[in-house]
Amino acid sequence: MFGFIRGTIDEITEDSLIVDNNGVGWQIFVPGSLLDGDVHRGDEIKLYTYMSVSENAIALYGFFTRDDLEVFRLLLNVSGIGPRGALAVLGTLGSDSLRFAVLADDAGAIAKAPGVGKKTAQKIVLELKDKFALNDAFEKKLEHVQQGGQTPADAGSSAADEAVQALTALGYSGTEALQAVRKADVTPDMDAETVLKAALRNLYT
Repeated sequence: MFGFIRGTIDEITEDSLIVDNNGVGWQIFVPGSLLDGDVHRGDEIKLYTYMSVSENAIALYGFFTRDDLEVFRLLLNVSGIGPRGALAVLGTLGSDSLRFAVLADDAGAIAKAPGVGKKTAQKIVLELKDKFALNDAFEKKLEHVQQGGQTPADAGSSAADEAVQALTALGYSGTEALQAVRKADVTPDMDAETVLKAALRNLYT
């Protein structure tokens, strides 16, 4: 019903923003990573929205980018995942990291989201794997970096992404590359070369 809502942040709650749009205060539930970012009362904001209608409530969910909204919609199509669960996954991982986690069969990373158990995380991997492609994941990541649209959950992961690209260029499958890099215990101070060396050790041990 609403493509997006633009307005001024009137209030910030534990899990939502109250956005004043022409004198109407819309409560919009947002990912936790958005609330942890640089948002303040009085800021003008534009959120791409999804309206959830159930027997008990009508709720609006909002995202900074159309891509996050699209990934949120994909998560809602996973059996057993409701709007709150989908929001928790995006708040923990962000759309870029979720793509890489799904492509790498890394259910453990997804299970770190509040309220998402191991079985649910495995279901997300299973049901979304054919929705994502490695090339698209890299393109989206690069697009977000160029636009300055990284979320805190995605920050510091560019070195890991470069290492994955290098491994795939060497002939390893996307899944092999992603799993090897994830085992490298990447930290924000590591550059791509260091990550690549650590990942290669994982592939040969």
